[in-house]
Amino acid sequence: MADSPQTLAGTTGATTPASTHAHHHPHLHHARSRLRHILHPDGRKIHIAGSPDEAEQLRRRLSTTEKEGDFDLVIHGSPEHIEALRHTHAHHEDRHRKLREEHGDIADEFERVIRELDALSNELHMVSEHAVQLDANFSKYGYSAHLRTKDDTDASGSDSSSTFSKDQWAAERKLGETMRFYQKPIVRQYFHKGLLWRAREAQEVASYELFIDLFYVGIIAITGDTAAEHPDGESLLRFTITFIMGWKFWSDIAVLIGWFDSDDILRRFSVVFILTCLLGFTTNMADAFSHTYTPLVAFYLAARLYLAVCLFWYSWQIPMVRSTMIGNGVLAVVPAALWIGSIHIEEPSRQALIWPALILDIFGQSAMVFFARPASWTPERFRSWAKKSFEFTPGVNIEHRIERTGQFVTLVFGSCVLGILYQSGAEFGANAFFGKAVLGLVQAFTFNWIYFEIDSFNLHAHAIRRHVASAMIWFSIHLPFIMSFVLSASALAVLVRAHDCPDAPVESLYETFISRSEEHITDGLRWYYCGGLGIALACMAVISYTHVHKKIPNQRLGKNKRLLFRLLISLAIILLPLAHLNSLELVSTTTGLVLIVLFLDLYGATVTGSNVLWDKHCGRDKSHYSAKCSISKKELEASVKKGEILNVEEIAKREGGEKGGVATV
Repeated sequence: MADSPQTLAGTTGATTPASTHAHHHPHLHHARSRLRHILHPDGRKIHIAGSPDEAEQLRRRLSTTEKEGDFDLVIHGSPEHIEALRHTHAHHEDRHRKLREEHGDIADEFERVIRELDALSNELHMVSEHAVQLDANFSKYGYSAHLRTKDDTDASGSDSSSTFSKDQWAAERKLGETMRFYQKPIVRQYFHKGLLWRAREAQEVASYELFIDLFYVGIIAITGDTAAEHPDGESLLRFTITFIMGWKFWSDIAVLIGWFDSDDILRRFSVVFILTCLLGFTTNMADAFSHTYTPLVAFYLAARLYLAVCLFWYSWQIPMVRSTMIGNGVLAVVPAALWIGSIHIEEPSRQALIWPALILDIFGQSAMVFFARPASWTPERFRSWAKKSFEFTPGVNIEHRIERTGQFVTLVFGSCVLGILYQSGAEFGANAFFGKAVLGLVQAFTFNWIYFEIDSFNLHAHAIRRHVASAMIWFSIHLPFIMSFVLSASALAVLVRAHDCPDAPVESLYETFISRSEEHITDGLRWYYCGGLGIALACMAVISYTHVHKKIPNQRLGKNKRLLFRLLISLAIILLPLAHLNSLELVSTTTGLVLIVLFLDLYGATVTGSNVLWDKHCGRDKSHYSAKCSISKKELEASVKKGEILNVEEIAKREGGEKGGVATV
């Protein structure tokens, strides 16, 4: 389960109870942002600009709305600004002193009431709709009315703060400490009654997490190369099984690190143990379905059962999430019986146990989410039991999960480029080999461009924050996406070295690559390459569809039309082996189709009437976008006229039953 998979409520024009209280005490939040103006003791309003350019724009605007001499304009940090602050501060200090001299008791009582109001206002703000720190990344991943920030707490939920301020404590709490062998784990964030309570600080990616990614990427490349050596149906089946099993190693480590904060030596040993099992698993992949199936499964089960032991241990250490930990631990143990049984059965009957075990391993945690959140059609008695037993469930930090996944995808793209590298033995090797390698590089770069800079651009709500269903799809679709791309890249490496096309003299290759160059490419290799590339492109369309993007008015092509075109292109790529093209024609055609998708996305995202090639307004043109919210524009305008306050929690409750209107932001 991840960071706030809930349907979003629109935030346009919505105000919270906390904001109404803060309205009476605006000084509470001014410390967090720069003052825009101050009132001089002589009655003049002093406006503060952040830069000379801003000062010039502000002067032109004020000259049309205020009389000359009624205001002053200073630049932030300038001597004039400092002098005005000092003079005004001294004036108010003098007034404060006179009030205490004339009305001592009343002034003391007034200050005490102000302090109480400030404390209550801050507490109300911390438990209300907007009580979330900036690391929630609303501007990047979308707003969620179900997100809250919790203070540093131990496993039992008791406050562990000291006499330091929260910011000072967060900055200095680890100074002078040594790493312990064992540290009691703490739940990083958890769901409780529909709200996600998360830690204040952002969860950083640890160095050993990058080490894991690099190690795993090298291993999945081996699985793809092994399958590309004999491109047939049996190799594809073995590749799929071993790839999914290897994927579970990566996801299990991500769960251990993402759910719990336990920065101790034992965690490092746990990671090393799982990586050792992964290494043993990898050394037995090539001949797994002939002679080394038993050690392959043994190393896999060692890692899976170790995870189950960890989950059971956490259930004992952290009673708050005990039911969830036991449930996930049981779901890790049950498939182990099927894996052990598959050792004692020969092919093809063995597949009848392998695939149910794989399905339980891959979708076990997702099933646990829906089990903890039963549907309305389930019996009332079961729903009451689930609500009580799974009152607290751990979550994954959205920034950490997306950053980890993004880094892993980047490493996959980069490692797949390594497969197209070859060594030339000619004096000037600008031939078909080099051309195919360049086209392969363009393909990988284009996929990286689409994934990170098109599908992840202009997000209104990330799939994880959009809804629990979109979050589960986003998590699950990355497995076939990466698996298909790895298979395609492995086949591409063989196509680049093939000398079945014109201007591809095999003697121009370096001697160690001559024996690895194919004279003819098989249909199986064509299907591996085109099928993997097409499915990967289609998976990226699904990933993009799970997000809610900002809707820019007058856009040349809407998101749904562009994604439909992408799916049609992916289908064309998948069927391309039927044309029986040689390696150069095949790689050039697929690269051209992928580039068409890129250019259509770039062109379709522009606005009609604007220059496609450059911005003729030099950056002065401001874009607008519209977003759906669970409140109609008519209702929004009526509330503004009446001066009514809209509670975002009430709006969020409509998410399942109403159609949202469209409001311009």
